[in-house]
Amino acid sequence: MTTETSDSTGSDIRVLLVDDQPLIRLGFTMVLGSVDGISVVGEADDGAAGVALTESLRPDVVIMDVRMPGVDGIEATSLIASRFPLTRVIILTTFDLDEYAFAGLRAGASGFLLKNARPAELIQAIRSVAAGDAIVAPRITRRMLDLFGSQLPDDAAAPRAPAADRNSLLAALTEREFEVFGAVAKGRTNAEISAEMFLSESTVKTHVGHILMKLALRDRIHAVVLGYETGVVASGRD
Repeated sequence: MTTETSDSTGSDIRVLLVDDQPLIRLGFTMVLGSVDGISVVGEADDGAAGVALTESLRPDVVIMDVRMPGVDGIEATSLIASRFPLTRVIILTTFDLDEYAFAGLRAGASGFLLKNARPAELIQAIRSVAAGDAIVAPRITRRMLDLFGSQLPDDAAAPRAPAADRNSLLAALTEREFEVFGAVAKGRTNAEISAEMFLSESTVKTHVGHILMKLALRDRIHAVVLGYETGVVASGRD
């Protein structure tokens, strides 16, 4: 089942809902329908329909369930992240340290949201990812890496470059950027990196921006994942 609507304005954040439970979609639509600046432009009840609607509607944000029949949310997120880089995906999950939620982050999602999240949390999450921010604390992503990273097969995420190629990306970083990357990959905030490296927060912010650009990463969450995959940060260590 797919549904398209076209009542959004040019300045609205365009949201696509993908969930096989009609009541979940209805609840989210009711919440978002009363919010200025956010419009639900379509609904889908499986991953394949979600990818197709993303192609036709080009939403800013996709709210994606992970457990669906047919094409699940992980595969759909991988396809959306690779084909439509301007669209951000928020994974829906039932509890925060969930291997499916982690697999969604590896596949390219910008964060996850609990299905029982409060309306204010849903709205803030959509606005945050639409602005280019991740909505999962890097420390939680790091805990997910420690818990689930070694358990997931490579096909649980988007296709990735070979390890040698991923490590060669890091060669583009300056020595200081590499140090900052390592700190980001450990889940450090800008304030913590500033204190540890005796740098101003504005300087750290600039370094992080350069790092994300050079490594073609969407946000800090994916810097944490890359740090794990390249061995810059070892699982289970601070």
